[in-house]
Amino acid sequence: MPPFRLSKGKARDVLRGLIVAVVAGAFLAFSGAFGSGGTPLGQRLVYWIAMLMLGGLWGHACGALVTRFIDPDARPWLTAAMLTGVITGPLTLGVWAATGLFFYQRLLPIAVLINFLPAVLLITAVLSALNVFLGRERPVETHAGAPGAAPARFLERLPIKLRGARLIAVQAEDHYLRLHTDRGSDLILMRLADALAELEGLEGAQTHRSWWVARDAVVSVARGDGRAALTLDGGPDNELVAPVSRRYAKALRDAGWW
Repeated sequence: MPPFRLSKGKARDVLRGLIVAVVAGAFLAFSGAFGSGGTPLGQRLVYWIAMLMLGGLWGHACGALVTRFIDPDARPWLTAAMLTGVITGPLTLGVWAATGLFFYQRLLPIAVLINFLPAVLLITAVLSALNVFLGRERPVETHAGAPGAAPARFLERLPIKLRGARLIAVQAEDHYLRLHTDRGSDLILMRLADALAELEGLEGAQTHRSWWVARDAVVSVARGDGRAALTLDGGPDNELVAPVSRRYAKALRDAGWW
């Protein structure tokens, strides 16, 4: 069985959530939030940052579930509300147990569990909203140049055997880009983020964190389970399919891609 690996996009989401948790934990520690001001600062920092980081990891797992059913770009407030609801219950139980063990070296009476709910609910709601809105992205769109304008700079990067070919799509593969053209494909060493700036002058858009697609290459779109995939024309086998990520689908649909 191959080892489990996070995609670069998901790893970035996890890292962003953990950074938000650390900053929020430090703020709560320094402010002595929710009656913790009588505890030494060092202990408060360890407690709050640890609680919020664990909560952030749990929240990311819940986010992977919630966003299967709700598009966070189309319905950010509903996504934040659903995340808050899913996260709060189990997290309240975890905070109750961790607080007793951390400060008193024993579990607190079950009767005080309810006392943790308002604080956990408030913090979860704020952090869920922050992560949803910070995570919203729009696809990078590129536009055809004016008549007589210089061709897109990116075309100069085509390998010699593909010079003059029609560019269909650009696909990120680790540190490389696979260039799909009507004469075949090849790899170049480059980041997609850098390529997008040089693709200005060609009509197209980013459809996924790992894909840019030329608009005139789209033959059809298949939709299902809230996702989409574009069938592209012009390759040697005429069977190239480019994914459309959920977070980009609405913007591309609004731009008339389908």
